[in-house]
Amino acid sequence: MEEILPIQPFRYPCKGAALIPGSKSITNRALILSAMSGSKVTLRNALFSDDVQIMANALQHIGFTLALDEYKKTIKIEGLSGNIPQNNADIFVGNAGTAARFLTAFLCLNKDGFYRLDGTSEMRDRPMKGLLEAIESMGASVLYENKTNHFPFKVTTRGINGGNWKVDASDSSQILSALLMIAPLAQGKVSIELKGETVSKPFVEMTVKMCDYFMGGKSTFDQQSGCYETIVRKSYSLKDPTYEIESDATAASYFLTLPIASGGFCEVGDYHENSLQGDVKFLEFLKNIGLKCTQNGAGVRVEKLDQPIGGNFDFNDVSDTFLTLAAVSPLLKTPMHISGIAHTRMQETDRINAMSSELRKLGQDVEEQHDSITIHPQPEKLLEKAEKGIEIETYEDHRVAMSFAILGSKDLLGNGKPWLMIRNPQCCSKTFPDFFDELERIRIDSDS
Repeated sequence: MEEILPIQPFRYPCKGAALIPGSKSITNRALILSAMSGSKVTLRNALFSDDVQIMANALQHIGFTLALDEYKKTIKIEGLSGNIPQNNADIFVGNAGTAARFLTAFLCLNKDGFYRLDGTSEMRDRPMKGLLEAIESMGASVLYENKTNHFPFKVTTRGINGGNWKVDASDSSQILSALLMIAPLAQGKVSIELKGETVSKPFVEMTVKMCDYFMGGKSTFDQQSGCYETIVRKSYSLKDPTYEIESDATAASYFLTLPIASGGFCEVGDYHENSLQGDVKFLEFLKNIGLKCTQNGAGVRVEKLDQPIGGNFDFNDVSDTFLTLAAVSPLLKTPMHISGIAHTRMQETDRINAMSSELRKLGQDVEEQHDSITIHPQPEKLLEKAEKGIEIETYEDHRVAMSFAILGSKDLLGNGKPWLMIRNPQCCSKTFPDFFDELERIRIDSDS
């Protein structure tokens, strides 16, 4: 793929159906839960992307047997009931938050393990403190090579005992999810008590529901406010040796927003209100700004009728999708205020600052606060900037790239010529390797 990719605008209204890959969040949770099960598990509609490959490679590196078939979108893994074959390993987690946190907790099941973990320079800055403090209280020892509570580090594991685990998951819900998944395999009942609140709560709900499913449909936790208590188990045991991965709701958000830029409609299958993924709630924001959203069977159709308006929205529960709406805000009739997103400053990049910087590059009036961003649309300035051509910096963040690609689908110059270019488009391989091909396919189908 080119280092700088021009986005070809839609000359005609969109009339397509997007093909969305499997969910990264579900795939990586399913890999860890399958490894802890006592049987062979086949994951269907699995995502094949950088983050999933990192998780799969790490599991193979510590002794698990996996068979990956990208054509069939299946991953087969043989669970070992919480046992980890390799007692000593050097593990690379890239910039994959799920792999970093889930693997760190998972390794603690080993009663005699010694592991070194490291990631990219970006991963070395991402928050791990809450999880590392929790595993040390459970008996693990952590030795830091550079900065305390950050990668790289070496961890000596001694298994996990039951008891009261107190955890600070205010920086990332993945910290809590990591502990929830290993808790049923502890030696005795576990009570996980939150210090304060956590962010992105729907991802915690996803984890609990998946734990229940991998426990053979039995309830895994008694839940009270800020506390999760295990119903004591010793192993995960699936009723069905296959597990179907839902299509990625966050990835779907880009195509559901496409009509704002292209006009017309776009459809997405496997998108429903009973999804494990909280990001399906993004659809409510699209309804509130004026798009027509119609559920049809297990999918959804989004259509632009008039120019959408802005609004005031709290994205804390669905923060991965805030970039999707922020990027197309220049095309709205009124200002857009997005709050509840302070924790996104510590993800692949400082996402609030990244969006603010690129929107200002587009001539937009942007107010940036620690926990929010407000965009005042400036259509005349957007056109003026577009006439000269605009390069979007992606900061190695797949969501920045995909979000602004949707904005670039607007035929702003009225001649079908690209006016917006995406730098480093290959960063999308983290979660959606075929994103730009899929966008181009829909454009060609709509133009024909």
